Amino acid sequence: MDYSKTLNLPQTDFPMRANLPKREPEIQRWWDEIDIYAKVQARTKGRPKFILHDGPPYANGDIHIGHALNKILKDIIVRYKSMSGYDAPYVPGWDTHGLPIEHAVVTKEGVDRKAIPIPEFRKKCAEYALSYVERQKAQFKRLGVRGDWKNPYITLKPEYEARQIRVFGEMAKKGYIYKGLKAVYWSPSSETALAEAEIEYRDKRSPSLYALFPVADSKGKVPADAYVVIWTTTPWTIPANLGIAVHPEFDYVLVRAGDRRYVLAKGLLENVAQTVGWRDPQVEATWKGKELEGVVCRHPFYDRPSPIVLGEHVTLDAGTGCVHTAPGHGEEDFELGKKYNLGVLCPVDEKGYMTAEAPGFEGLFYDDANKVVTQKLEEAGCLLHLGFITHQYPHDWRTKKPVIFRATEQWFASIDGFRQELLRAIQDVKWIPKWGETRLYNMVAERGDWCISRQRVWGVPIPIFYCRACGKAIITDETIDHVAELVRQHGSSVWFERDEKDLLPPGFACPHCGGSAFRKETDTMDVWFDSGSSHEAVLREREELAWPADLYLEGSDQYRGWFNSSLTTAVAVHGRAPYKAVLSHGFTLDGEGRKMSKSLGNVIAPQDVMDKLGADILRLWVASVDYQADVRISDAILAQIAEVYRKIRNTFRFLLGNLKDFNPAADRVPDDQLEELDRFILARNERVKARVRKAYDAYEFHTVFHAVHNFCAVDLSAFYLDVCKDRLYVEAASSPRRRAAQTVLYDILLDQVKLIAPIIPHTADEVWRHIPGVEEISVQLTDMPEVRAARLDEALEKKWERFLDLRHEVMKALEEARRQKVFGHSLGAAVDLYPEPHVHDFLQQFDNLAELFIVAKVTLHAPDDAAPADALKLEGLAAKVTPAPGEKCERCWIVTPDVGQDADHPTLCLRCATIVKTHYAHVLQEQQ
Repeated sequence: MDYSKTLNLPQTDFPMRANLPKREPEIQRWWDEIDIYAKVQARTKGRPKFILHDGPPYANGDIHIGHALNKILKDIIVRYKSMSGYDAPYVPGWDTHGLPIEHAVVTKEGVDRKAIPIPEFRKKCAEYALSYVERQKAQFKRLGVRGDWKNPYITLKPEYEARQIRVFGEMAKKGYIYKGLKAVYWSPSSETALAEAEIEYRDKRSPSLYALFPVADSKGKVPADAYVVIWTTTPWTIPANLGIAVHPEFDYVLVRAGDRRYVLAKGLLENVAQTVGWRDPQVEATWKGKELEGVVCRHPFYDRPSPIVLGEHVTLDAGTGCVHTAPGHGEEDFELGKKYNLGVLCPVDEKGYMTAEAPGFEGLFYDDANKVVTQKLEEAGCLLHLGFITHQYPHDWRTKKPVIFRATEQWFASIDGFRQELLRAIQDVKWIPKWGETRLYNMVAERGDWCISRQRVWGVPIPIFYCRACGKAIITDETIDHVAELVRQHGSSVWFERDEKDLLPPGFACPHCGGSAFRKETDTMDVWFDSGSSHEAVLREREELAWPADLYLEGSDQYRGWFNSSLTTAVAVHGRAPYKAVLSHGFTLDGEGRKMSKSLGNVIAPQDVMDKLGADILRLWVASVDYQADVRISDAILAQIAEVYRKIRNTFRFLLGNLKDFNPAADRVPDDQLEELDRFILARNERVKARVRKAYDAYEFHTVFHAVHNFCAVDLSAFYLDVCKDRLYVEAASSPRRRAAQTVLYDILLDQVKLIAPIIPHTADEVWRHIPGVEEISVQLTDMPEVRAARLDEALEKKWERFLDLRHEVMKALEEARRQKVFGHSLGAAVDLYPEPHVHDFLQQFDNLAELFIVAKVTLHAPDDAAPADALKLEGLAAKVTPAPGEKCERCWIVTPDVGQDADHPTLCLRCATIVKTHYAHVLQEQQ
């Protein structure tokens, strides 16, 4: 007789293997067919809002692993919030203006930017950007990110640009926008000014040059034959020198070395002497820096003065303590030049070439001028020493080329105008991690005014007109309203397509002089002004959203980027931050903690991971890491994550397989009729739910990952499910004990699938389809499970936790016996336990020890029974494992003496024989 037909073996349509790369796209197509985003939003309509505002990625190139980390984190939060009592719409966005797109159109598409009309060039830039919006959109959707992909926000859309222009107008109205001559970061490779957020520091090899400025007018303080020693790493700026800065409180010395006398800071004398090779320099005089103010030196090779001025920015970290000052090429130099009325000289053009204002060097690229300037110093007898150093130097973050300081007229947002409001706003925000508050606070406290103008054409225009009669800049409510409405109707290209008279209200006259002829500003806005206006252009534009956002979530580099620019525009216009909380994550590194780079060959592309393993594996990796610090990823790490996924999936598969014949409406067993073991594992399940819900609320997804994995792998697979197999497979299909176990499995499956759904949504929805009795078509249309306090029982949990500790000890004995081949399967083993008195009393409470240890027989000896010499000594007891007496039952596999006692079923134990008879009697009755 085939007794397997009488076993309740697991059956399910849920596939054994995940095959995620094939199944996930099928599930995503189904999500699109049913419009899962719209269904979720319809279900949660009317609930309190939770708005996670998406920081826009740049639409230029495929997504990388950092994008995947960011977007998955956001998706986990939004999915959780929509399942936990909130209406959590998610509107993804893209940043689409700026130099990189201009550069790509020029280099990749071979467009000559200066040979075609600006509107035509802008059209090509828009087409390029939108092509990458679509490309990245498909890649983000492949990650399983749920959102309003049909209607994202894009910074080049007319409604967005119009809102941005109004933000600019409001800031101007409050006096925060001004045009001024300043030394700003300038990128010769991009031919534009840059903001601090567009600067990154990289190693650069530079000259380390000590030059001499001869004293021209000593003012009776310094010998007339002395030289002031300066140090610079940018010799090309010496033609623009207009002064020398010293610190008022530092000590400065007159030193004789050889046949010359030099002036420099006392605190740097030893370093300078060692570097330039002075032997036994003699100090002849000492002054405080403030005593040297007014002494005039002569430029080394131009016939012009270079006065000594006082500057608090001078340090003793390096150099000579006498700082070469070129107001046209340094922020602090510029401010000092204003203070002392030195003037501004900037003999470098927008491409980085020296102009005629630097006689002898005109036409040289600034970096090439270093060598020629050095030669000129040597000819003049003013080169003291030349060496080279490698140091951190500012670079254009897009072109990766060095930048310079260059004094030009630019438009600025005056941070000083509302700095204190910014600092107060920062303190009203919740920062995760907490150090984020200090980081941004210090940045804002120390930052200069924001240079917002760019000398590019692919961007939102600065909506300012100039009167041709009086030359004054014009920006009024009337002009802003008119331009904003034109942009909303036609897009910002209207600024470049129409003449000034068609951009101004009919009959407009200059408010200063009454003039009627105007010219328009040609600069565009910094792209950080674009994205920094998104809170206004998106949160206040879209009726399903709300201002301020509940959360901004980006990489830690955005403290000086999007977090900063968004805060600036919001506080300037509305007086408060555009976010209630800010959460930042670290960067992605390889398995050895190195930055990813193509040259190292350690780049892991999310597309490759999804093609090989599936998006749910990538998402599970995101949930597994402490993302607030830098995170590591490698093939080996992903293989470990795939193994965790397999354990979770197999647990779900086991649960589903054993629920194939379970009807929750008819077969459920009430809690008060469940066995202690069942109630214990349900209590454990409630603890996991509480821990997971708390972790989700705190954005601690690694806690969710570990809690669910440990519950599946340890509490369920390694204990409860293993112990329950006898009940589930062997007991009669409708027996109360089996139905009780199924009730437990059902409730746990529902809870755990919901808990893990925000992290691995493809797998969760695939499991959900196979759960009997559920009404919703997707787990995404359900709420997170609430903790059932009635199922928590601390005394019961402590009892079973103590039992599990003892069980762990007994398992050691079984493993040792298995290693010694005492038995094959544990159901063929007999265990004799020799416990200490307190352990004996405890174990007497359990009448099914053989079932709990998954063996054929357990004998619990009295405390005074001596353990045999060959018994294994364990914590609190000793154990001896022997082969169980009897024969193996063909049906339940337990070795027992009562096999064959039923003549009708000679290969079965009495329990199985009774079940089989009952089964076939039931079958015959149904057939009749």
